[in-house]
Amino acid sequence: MAEKNFIILLKMIKFVVLKFFSMNPEIATYIGYSASLFIVLSFILKDIRKIRIVNMIGCICFVIYGIFSGMLWPVIIPNGLICFIQIYHLLAGKKSK
Repeated sequence: MAEKNFIILLKMIKFVVLKFFSMNPEIATYIGYSASLFIVLSFILKDIRKIRIVNMIGCICFVIYGIFSGMLWPVIIPNGLICFIQIYHLLAGKKSK
């Protein structure tokens, strides 16, 4: 039951965002390319904080790409989880300083 409600909620969010942004498939493709660019860029950086921030931006872009490309769960789920992990480590790093 909870899984069904979650899927309905995601479909409603997708509908609202699609109506709000009027996104066409070409824009979704550019978001996917920018996500890849951010992920690759995160491998070039040396400062761990910058790596986490750039990687998190890439993951957010991949989540958006997955939503606008037809709810691609194998793209949305891992990138959403990685994004939360990056946020956790960024906040934990600030507390330890």
